[in-house]
Amino acid sequence: MHIGSLIRKELKDSGRTVTWFAAQICCTRTHAYKIFRSESIDTGLLERVSRVLRHDFFGDVSRSLEGQL
Repeated sequence: MHIGSLIRKELKDSGRTVTWFAAQICCTRTHAYKIFRSESIDTGLLERVSRVLRHDFFGDVSRSLEGQL
């Protein structure tokens, strides 16, 4: 699972811009693009992203583990 790709897809599906997203999570556009390239992410940041995009990324991670444990 590549969490950055999931975040980018959710942002695109929301119709919002990267500039809007970066402002909402208090970072630069450059840092937002780094998030999109990341395979993993800090849980605190993932919580902020989940709230901003109104999407349960923790649930996505959990579902990706089903059958692997």
